[in-house]
Amino acid sequence: MTETAIFDIEGTLIDNNYQHALAFYRSFRRHDIVIPVVRIHRHLGMGGDQIVAALAGERVEEELGDAVRDGWLEEFAPMLDEIQPLPGASELLAELKRRGLKVVLASSGQPDHVEHFLDILGAREVTDAWTTSEDVAHTKPAPDLIEVALERVGGDPRGAVMVGDSVWDIEAASKLRVPVVAMRTGGFGDDELREAGAAAVYDSPEELLDRLDETPLARETVRSS
Repeated sequence: MTETAIFDIEGTLIDNNYQHALAFYRSFRRHDIVIPVVRIHRHLGMGGDQIVAALAGERVEEELGDAVRDGWLEEFAPMLDEIQPLPGASELLAELKRRGLKVVLASSGQPDHVEHFLDILGAREVTDAWTTSEDVAHTKPAPDLIEVALERVGGDPRGAVMVGDSVWDIEAASKLRVPVVAMRTGGFGDDELREAGAAAVYDSPEELLDRLDETPLARETVRSS
């Protein structure tokens, strides 16, 4: 019986992957490190504690990791006000809450970013809890954020479904045997998402909302009502 819906925020509910990719690109350039934006984009969904080493190696992480992350924050800040929710995101959260699911947002974002995204989603009244980068030592693809999200709402992995946009979301959830409904909004292809273990793939929150009754999220909810 599905009782809990766990959502990634960035790239899944909020359309900001390309802003993040550009901010990291510019931050690396400050240190004369040129990494193609497409490579950066492919690693989004990893937390900031892991992405620098994944892109540039352990030596860069040891010598410049904090400086790159600081630069990313500085480069990202001017773009924050232009970022908007993805179509159907707010309505999807509200509908799942209306149907009686616990709704929790599992984000590794900076606390002030998460607060901003909650506001533009209008999500404070329709979510039961959320996480930020301050809640765990290791972010996705480690499963820690999902564990904390479930703890916040008293949820059981056996009764949870996650919605995410990257293979990193799927990898993290699979470590807890939590099925994932994936969005194409992160830029990963259907084959990649399904190979990683996605139970279903949809274009956007809007399409998921329109087809909710055929998904693991709502099918079990209807059964329990």
